[in-house]
Amino acid sequence: MPDPIIFHIDVNSAFLSWTALDRLRSGDPVDLRTIPSIVGGDSATRHGIVLAKSIPAKAYSIRTGEPVASAMRKCPNLVLASPDHARYKEYSRALMDHLSQICPDIEQVSIDECYMDYTPISANYASPLEAAVRIKDSVRETFSFTVNVGISDRKVLAKMASDFRKPDLVHTLFAAEIQEKLWPLPVSDLFLCGHSSVETLRKLGILTIGELAQADPAILDAHLKSHGRLLWNYANGIDPSTVETRHAKAKGIGNSTTLSADVTTAEEAHRILRNLSESVGARMRRAHSMGYSVCTEIKYSDFVSVSHQTILDAPTSSDAILAEAACALFDELWNGNPIRLLGVRTTKLVAEDTPVQLSLFDLQAPKSEKQQKLDAALDKIRSRYGKGAIKRGSQIDSPKS
Repeated sequence: MPDPIIFHIDVNSAFLSWTALDRLRSGDPVDLRTIPSIVGGDSATRHGIVLAKSIPAKAYSIRTGEPVASAMRKCPNLVLASPDHARYKEYSRALMDHLSQICPDIEQVSIDECYMDYTPISANYASPLEAAVRIKDSVRETFSFTVNVGISDRKVLAKMASDFRKPDLVHTLFAAEIQEKLWPLPVSDLFLCGHSSVETLRKLGILTIGELAQADPAILDAHLKSHGRLLWNYANGIDPSTVETRHAKAKGIGNSTTLSADVTTAEEAHRILRNLSESVGARMRRAHSMGYSVCTEIKYSDFVSVSHQTILDAPTSSDAILAEAACALFDELWNGNPIRLLGVRTTKLVAEDTPVQLSLFDLQAPKSEKQQKLDAALDKIRSRYGKGAIKRGSQIDSPKS
């Protein structure tokens, strides 16, 4: 059987592009994409981090993830726009719906990127390159923002290819091309090779992806444990994973409750969803798992069932993050009718020690670290004294007046 052909489709500077489009449609005469500009933090206080930058801003050595104040010092004329995450989700849904019409076999992996299996649509195009070019052009013509498309026979290489020169371009990186196109690059360009890994590899005298590919895996195991072997595999183009399509059966962890009396208010539904999220989060942590997707289910008193799901920016087992997503999904889904059952489910599970690409929002930790420690502490208390031993303030019923 021939190797599959996989596309990785990635929006070019998604948050900045989407913010720029909204501003243009509101009458702003300046396209943020054409001037030194960033999205991030608070435009009034200039606190926070850079979530996205324009290509002109890149010329000032402004980096995604650095403090906004630092970026402003590098470029005093830098234009700062605040993020609008609700709008970004709308753009994301529209893009994924559009791509699904072209090919149903897509796997969304973040708010602005997905993998696509070329096999189901191969008969419609003369070549994968032609298909990728037409897909990227259709996105630009439909939405007025651009994407890069990486083409490969390995998922990780398709991801790497889409990160080559931008914007609005198609690149290939097949396994047979890695020595020419991948190995000369610095190890910092390798997917999931973060700062600490780069520093460890530098101390070992490994500066390029090619040097990493030819290194002794045993040495990498000794210094970087299982992550070292993963990086070695990626450097050699080894990645057996496949595109996990939307309609593939997803394994997950969930919980639901049939209510003794119909729920008729969002406040009460949110309280129940927070309880369910807490249960799901605890089960995930016991299973040493994290989930990329959250789904909320509603069954009405007439037994009609509906559900809605969302993709998170990064996998999690945090009670608070699961509850926030579940309640937001409920607010989008509920039609106001009495509710008989509520459920929360996580899917697209990964092991808790799986290396993941750091979410830009996680760079504002230690909040996320504090949340993990809090969840772990609550788990210990409940395991010793029972589930009702401790509750969050949001779970306590308001006193009746």
